[in-house]
This record gives sequence, structure tokens and C-alpha cells, in this order.
Amino acid sequence: MIDARASVEVFEEIDSTNLEARRRAERGEVGPTWLLARRQSAGRGRRGRAWISFEGNLFATYVFDTAKAPAEVALLGFAAGVAIAETMDAFGVPGAALKWPNDVLVGGAKAAGILIDSGIGRDGRLWAALGLGVNVAVAPHALDQATTSLREKLPHGAEAPSAGAFFAGLRPRLEVWAARIDEEGFEPVRRAWLARVHGLGNRVRILQGAEAIEGAIVGLSPCGELELDTAGGRRLIAAGDVLFANVA
Repeated sequence: MIDARASVEVFEEIDSTNLEARRRAERGEVGPTWLLARRQSAGRGRRGRAWISFEGNLFATYVFDTAKAPAEVALLGFAAGVAIAETMDAFGVPGAALKWPNDVLVGGAKAAGILIDSGIGRDGRLWAALGLGVNVAVAPHALDQATTSLREKLPHGAEAPSAGAFFAGLRPRLEVWAARIDEEGFEPVRRAWLARVHGLGNRVRILQGAEAIEGAIVGLSPCGELELDTAGGRRLIAAGDVLFANVA
């Protein structure tokens, strides 16, 4: 699903690389193309939340079309999480962990996020946009969760990579993991993701609209659902916000 031959376009400033991907896809321009921005004026996160965009961080979206089902495309989010964590390792940032469904944490604080958007194009095929935001240089604050940046977590005296250098390290790793989904199915990515999961065995609260589900994280299903042990038995969670704090 990730084409190593895809072109790369870089914008000095744009509202959002994911919004640009949607505009292009709705015009029938489905690449495959990487869209990168040095600055974003209207970055987006999950569920329409704002993604605060500071220069020096990585803002990238890969837009493409596919004959695959949306559920299979969604698995790219897990591949992206593993690839981002591996790239952090390569640049000397210790302890990258993965929080379901789409965050990369360092020291328990969010350092990167992943967003997948999709729709049906004019030709009836599915288009998708895989958006990646990595706090390379600076972390936004005053959010609903702790945040950090690679620069903050690098050993004293170590120089943080540029956003371009981080993308250059990330892209081939993501291509490898995406190819493994195509060739071997989700299981290799699932195992790699679980090896880095944040909070395995911990009790959490899952918010799904007005409903809250409490339980302990015990795994990841073959479809990418969070496996939760609750008072009523094992639950598979397909969507929701995971909260670790204030759980009795």
C-alpha cells in the first residue's frame, strides 16, 4: 500500500496536508504522493481535534487509491506507529511506545500521532490518506494529554534531526512494514506493535461517545481491535479514546 516510487511534494505552509490530500482525491488526483509541510495553519487530529503545528516538526500525508477494503487500509496506522517508533530508536530517542490506536509515546507523553482519512473516488475506488505528525523539534502544550518532542528526550548534547531527516529515516521503514501486510497479513505488524504497547495489563477507561467502558488491556486482535478484560468478560474495542488516569 506504500509505493516506494511515490513522488514527494513539500509546502512551505498549508492548512493541512490531510485536507490537501482530501481535496486532491476528490478531484481524482490520488497519487500515490507524499505531501509534506514545513508549517500547517489548520492541522487536524483524530475526531476533528486541532493538531498544533510548529515549524521544525514533521507533517506528512501519503495519499493513494486502492482496491483494498477500508478495514485493511486502517491497519496501516499500526504499521506507521511501529515505523515511527523504530525511527525514533535510530535517532537515539529511548523508550518509544505505542498507545492504541494511533499515538506514539516517549516517557508516557505523546510524541507523534497518526490519522487515516478515506473516501470513495470518482471511479468508485477507495482513496486513503495516511497522515503523520511527529514532534521532532517542539511539543505543543495545554492539550488534554502530556506531550513531548524528540529534542526533549534525546540524551544531553545530542542534536535533534531535522523534520526532513526524520522523514528520510521513516519512509523506508514504513514501506517495509506496509509490504509485510500486503505479503504476510497483519500478524507480523501486530506482534511488533504489541512488543511496544503502552499500558499492557493496565486498567483503562474507553470513551465511546456517551458510553465509558472500563477494563484492563490484554492484547490486540487480528483485526486491530483493542482487547479489553472487563467485569462482563472480554471486549473487543474497534474505536474510542483510551484514558489511563482516574480509573478506580
